[in-house]
Amino acid sequence: MNRIGRAAHSFAAFWWDFLIGDTPELFLAVVVVVGMALLLRNYQTAAIIVLPVLAIVSLLASVRRGRRMH
Repeated sequence: MNRIGRAAHSFAAFWWDFLIGDTPELFLAVVVVVGMALLLRNYQTAAIIVLPVLAIVSLLASVRRGRRMH
């Protein structure tokens, strides 16, 4: 692998570890919440209800997963 290829691989590996790391479900939850925020940007009342519920559910799922692992 040449120098540019190694640099690109290192760069991608850093961002993968930084964004996803040990908890890919939190990364996926953030993507879902941000996506729903974009979809609901014109429906403020629905966004006020749906987005906090999604955030709470994702955090509870992460805590439950963490408790099972330890």
